[in-house]
Amino acid sequence: MLEINNVVKGFDDKRVLDGVNLTINGGSIFGLVGVNGAGKSTLLRCISGIYRTDEGNVLFDARDTFREDEIRRDIFFANDDPYYPLASNIKSLKEFYASFYPLDEQMYQKTLKLFGLDENRQINTFSKGMKRQTLLLFALSVKPKLLLLDEAFDGLDPLVRYNLKKALYDFIEENHATIIISSHNLKELEDICDSYGILENGKISTYGDLLESKQNINKYQLAFREPVEENVFDQFDVLHMHKEGSVYSLVIKGDREETVRKLQELDPVILDTLAVNFEELFIYEHEGGER
Repeated sequence: MLEINNVVKGFDDKRVLDGVNLTINGGSIFGLVGVNGAGKSTLLRCISGIYRTDEGNVLFDARDTFREDEIRRDIFFANDDPYYPLASNIKSLKEFYASFYPLDEQMYQKTLKLFGLDENRQINTFSKGMKRQTLLLFALSVKPKLLLLDEAFDGLDPLVRYNLKKALYDFIEENHATIIISSHNLKELEDICDSYGILENGKISTYGDLLESKQNINKYQLAFREPVEENVFDQFDVLHMHKEGSVYSLVIKGDREETVRKLQELDPVILDTLAVNFEELFIYEHEGGER
């Protein structure tokens, strides 16, 4: 289990994380989302033990990830801009990582084949996507209990993204690990994550089960015979509203069946319910937090 307890982290006079609290259970793929500059990468570095927190702490399996060196052998952080020594190849990197982590040879060979990488080719000749695959190759081969992926799908072509998702699913199933993925591509996260958290204003503003949260926020389209006052919707938790004539498009947070029942009491001519995707969920939650 990962426990983030009131974590505060700042640089110079700017506080990036301002009391982050979050608990993530093992065997979960957690999507960390937020606008640019929200502090996602900073939070991942605090979790991994790279950064010392100004306040609060991060515990993984009840051990402090910054103060206890041994626990960091169970954590692998794949950052969004990997650096590789000049003239290195995958084979030389294998020796490097094996000096810090117990590297699983079977997983290494399996993932190397999955990504179609040449372990003898110099990495400085690789494309951006191939360099990211190289880092992900070692991220899976050391079989960490906690895997942190910052912009994991950036620069990967569709087939590689598909193979990576499959590899992560298999990794979770076989090792009951915890994976945290930070990404701007919410469609990618929606396909793979079972839970999520929105980092906003230095805190986790919203978190939970992804499927349940999507079911709890829905779009409703209503048409009325006569125009109605907007205050009739004050009884609902409206995250977004658009009106065109006598037709309303609403995004409402709350139980779908209960919301439909109450909307029907307003006697609309038309009432349609539409599901939201993860990108819309993020946008509407973000808009709702700014009201």
